[in-house]
Amino acid sequence: MTATVHEARSVAASVRDPEMPMLTLEDLGVLREVSVEGRRVVVTITPTYSGCPAMATMRDDLVRRLEDAGFDAEVRVSLTPAWTSDWISERGRRALVEHGLSAPGPAPRRGGPVALTLVPTRRALTCPRCGSRDVELTSEFGSTSCKALYRCASCLEPFEHVKEI
Repeated sequence: MTATVHEARSVAASVRDPEMPMLTLEDLGVLREVSVEGRRVVVTITPTYSGCPAMATMRDDLVRRLEDAGFDAEVRVSLTPAWTSDWISERGRRALVEHGLSAPGPAPRRGGPVALTLVPTRRALTCPRCGSRDVELTSEFGSTSCKALYRCASCLEPFEHVKEI
């Protein structure tokens, strides 16, 4: 890796997710590649899901930070391979819990079409505040589509869970 690519990757890796600012794009696993094409630094990112409203902000933040660091930057979006919550780094998972969010477990393994179900997804998780397994789903959607809202029956605190995708 050239010094330019290394420096550009370091800048790109430090950009924070706009919806979960305790995570960098690298920790979230959406930062896929940094390369140099001619005089331009090209950063490739993968959305957490199709239609993610944070993608435009991620792209703009990447371009601004890279340009502030002196790079001519372009951000490309790649849909393949599709992002999975398994790409969240261990550091990112710890940061989620430290900020009161439940980190995702292993993503489901599927082959072929994904069946659409209208019932809540059963998840085995613990309260990020007290560690209790006595939790109940209050809404399949939290502040963003990629989170579900739970309440701990032990400490009575609400919390969000980052969904397994």
